[in-house]
Amino acid sequence: MSDPTLAESAARYVRVSGVFGGRVNGVRDWSVPTPCSEWNALDLLTHVVNTHLRVLSTSDGRPPDEVDATDALTAWPSVRASVIGAAVDPLLASTQVSTPFGSMPFAVLCGSLLCADTLVHTWDLARATGQDERLDARDVAAVHSILEPLDEGMRLPGGFAAKLEPPPGADPQACLLAFCGRRP
Repeated sequence: MSDPTLAESAARYVRVSGVFGGRVNGVRDWSVPTPCSEWNALDLLTHVVNTHLRVLSTSDGRPPDEVDATDALTAWPSVRASVIGAAVDPLLASTQVSTPFGSMPFAVLCGSLLCADTLVHTWDLARATGQDERLDARDVAAVHSILEPLDEGMRLPGGFAAKLEPPPGADPQACLLAFCGRRP
């Protein structure tokens, strides 16, 4: 891939989704509640898989597939692989796709909005299941810079919660989580 922005976006997606997958593999009880008050761990995974399927549908214009909770766990590895395949494919990666925040290349969508959703839900899943909550500092910084200009636009129904004030002396991860409505 010759465009460094596309390559960087694809690499970020690979990292973020890989960490999420690691947390998925560490879940022992899918019924535990998550910081997303309306979801348990399996509901959260189902949301992440379906978000990925919606993003994939932007690359080919087909209506998005959707999975239910009974299929989410088995669907995750193949959905992730499909997104990676599209994000690193020179033609698909550069394809302009429409999003609620404007048109952008598919790989940029993966490395920005899809990473933002996946990164924050990585923390949610880790918190809910007692796993390592640390997120990659590069990805935290990138996602915060992507989300900050969207601010209230990302707080629609079904989006992120109202931002919270980070605790005094908060590190960048805690600041991102507070911005996304989480209590770190």
